[in-house]
Amino acid sequence: MFQPTFQITPAIAKTLMEVEACRQTVARLPLTVAMLNSLRQTARLLSTHYSTQIEGNRLSPSQVEQVLAGGGKFPGRERDETEVRNYYRAVEFVESLVDDTQPLTDCLVRTIHGLVMSGKKKPTTYRDGQNVIRDSGSGRIIYLPPEAHDVPPLMADLVAWIAREIQSQELPVPLIAGLAHYQFATIHPYYDGNGRTARLLTTLILHRGGYGLRGIYSLEEYYAQNLPGYYDALSVGKSHNYHLGRATADVTGFLAYFCHGLADSFSKVLSQAERAGRKQALDQAPQLRSLTPQQRTVLSLFVKTKTVSSGDVAEFFEMTTRSAAALCKRWLEENFLVVANPSKKARRYQLAEEYDSLIEKSVK
Repeated sequence: MFQPTFQITPAIAKTLMEVEACRQTVARLPLTVAMLNSLRQTARLLSTHYSTQIEGNRLSPSQVEQVLAGGGKFPGRERDETEVRNYYRAVEFVESLVDDTQPLTDCLVRTIHGLVMSGKKKPTTYRDGQNVIRDSGSGRIIYLPPEAHDVPPLMADLVAWIAREIQSQELPVPLIAGLAHYQFATIHPYYDGNGRTARLLTTLILHRGGYGLRGIYSLEEYYAQNLPGYYDALSVGKSHNYHLGRATADVTGFLAYFCHGLADSFSKVLSQAERAGRKQALDQAPQLRSLTPQQRTVLSLFVKTKTVSSGDVAEFFEMTTRSAAALCKRWLEENFLVVANPSKKARRYQLAEEYDSLIEKSVK
């Protein structure tokens, strides 16, 4: 059973307070729909660039943006282009899960990995053999993960631990996310894509736990710019072997690194959001704060069109039509949507007046 060994040191406690202060301040900032969409898109692009860069992707931020816009073609870097598209799809999928009441499952984690590796929302299978991590220069063994037959039970145990900790609320959400990141990377359940999937899993836990910061931060940027520290923080214990101490090692050092990165990312977002807020006199914060993250996200769909069908919502969030229909029904009950066309076969919805006014003002 996963029972991580760590201490909440004074430094970690101080960093957690900094994170909380930034979170509360950003939540109160007057941001329009247009600003939120712009900041959120910037964060997605940065997350995609830096998370793939860590794994050796050679595309620059501007090239990543071109690829995702559909116009970027870079001869000899087709693999990099595919990797960027796949990761971006995975980022969007994780964002669509934020308001999902369905608990985190092993299948969901494998689906995130499937998107990272193939761009398809299809659960992958864990590695069927050993995956020795070696130094690229000397060839020496850096890390020997658990054997393949141990991976499924270890992953099931990790997912169960995350669910228990979130339910009990005994640990701060950032610590749950950091420990989950560490353990996933330590189990190393795949031959490839472990780091990217671990970072996305971290993002999902933070967002669901109320630390999504409106979807406008990129923790991956901190990792990429502090890469030696990232790898050093992950390398704990007296042995490179999972079964010879790595599994029970004290991970306080990694938590300190992780929390510092979170505070650094949140601080940057706060500065960026404050600058954006000063450029806009319009204060839409009261209405926006009343919405769920999923409702705030779907506002960008209404920027493009006045009315939508449940099918449009299904396509937007990459969910089933039945789930989208249930979501629209709930939003009707919450007075977020109103029926624009009552026809059963061609039913369409539009935003309730108070939220429709947000769209009208944000596009002027």
